[in-house]
Amino acid sequence: MNFKNQIEIIEKKSKFYGYLFECQSEQEIKEALSFLQREHKKATHICWACRLKTPFFEKAVDDGEPSGTAGRPILSVLQKKNVENVCVIIVRYFGGIKLGAGGLVRVYAKVTSQLFN
Repeated sequence: MNFKNQIEIIEKKSKFYGYLFECQSEQEIKEALSFLQREHKKATHICWACRLKTPFFEKAVDDGEPSGTAGRPILSVLQKKNVENVCVIIVRYFGGIKLGAGGLVRVYAKVTSQLFN
């Protein structure tokens, strides 16, 4: 799988691995997700969001995180940056310390923003 950018952030002992890649179809997104699920079998969550231009398609997935605390912040960053044909997937390994809803929103948005630096 050819990712455009990758980063790792540790927040209160939880590890977040962010992946940015260009995509042209939902099938490419499914392939990237499948690849990362195989690579990170012991991950607690694999959250993601994407934006496709043609046909227009946006999706955000929390994968077990509290509703609206992972996929939505990722998608919000993509919308604010006005990028299309991209997908951001963030893999989380829980470190034992709960971050709370606000903490989760901040860290998922932070990882996404840093992928574009």
